[in-house]
Amino acid sequence: MPTAANLMAIMPFPDIDPIAFSIGPLAIHWYGLAYVVGIMLGWSYARRIAGNDSLWPGNASPVTKTQLDDFVVWAALGIVLGGRIGYILFYDMPAVIESPIRAIQIWNGGMSFHGGIIGTTLAMILFARKNSIPIWSLFDIVAGVVPIGLFFGRIANFINGELWGRLADVPWAVVFPSGGPFARHPSQLYEAGLEGIVLLSVLALLIYGFRALKSPGLISGVFVCGYALSRILVEFFREPDAQLGYLLGTGWLTMGMVLSFPMILLGLWAIMRARRQVALQN
Repeated sequence: MPTAANLMAIMPFPDIDPIAFSIGPLAIHWYGLAYVVGIMLGWSYARRIAGNDSLWPGNASPVTKTQLDDFVVWAALGIVLGGRIGYILFYDMPAVIESPIRAIQIWNGGMSFHGGIIGTTLAMILFARKNSIPIWSLFDIVAGVVPIGLFFGRIANFINGELWGRLADVPWAVVFPSGGPFARHPSQLYEAGLEGIVLLSVLALLIYGFRALKSPGLISGVFVCGYALSRILVEFFREPDAQLGYLLGTGWLTMGMVLSFPMILLGLWAIMRARRQVALQN
């Protein structure tokens, strides 16, 4: 059991200014840069995947690079609008009902990944129908590159000193400026590693090593399952949102877990559907 002395004896939070740089009165924050860099690198990687015909069924990519160029704007809107609306609905609705102006006060809370993925999914469906693109193929491309954005987003969360973890006395625990005097798990870095580096590597191995894109929906299913499992695991180390706390008086169940459990079922369904479709074609 960690003692108060142990919890206060770990390393302090690195002194990183949340503002990356300023241009006159305009302050550019690391969090905003994380979104821009994540989207741009994801777009570049997506173009590479779409441009490799050998990865796709019939050795012909169903998505052109030009179409992906057009989709970037759709994706950005889906991420930002879905992420913000999702945060309000899942985490901050009572406060917003009491003070509606809070809905646009992004400094009072932020973005929800689960909301962002819903918004991006809607954007993909609309864009695929508008451009006659096989929807599961577009899902797979986006799923394959999303971990890039997740990685940079979690690093930005760490720099901002937000979404920190529970009390800890491990050697790498950090005393966050807004987390009280005690050391905590740097859960943002755990998420950056699992949701970002590990998941990106697994999906890349499936795409390039096992030609998983030839089974439309398989990459999407693996991504959804992988993210959900990673998030549930990290939630055991992450401090729950103050306005919600632990749910149902359990002392361990969080909203992040509740939103992630259905994702496992959805991901497994997508994987089984993809395998079934390939079996029928063969």
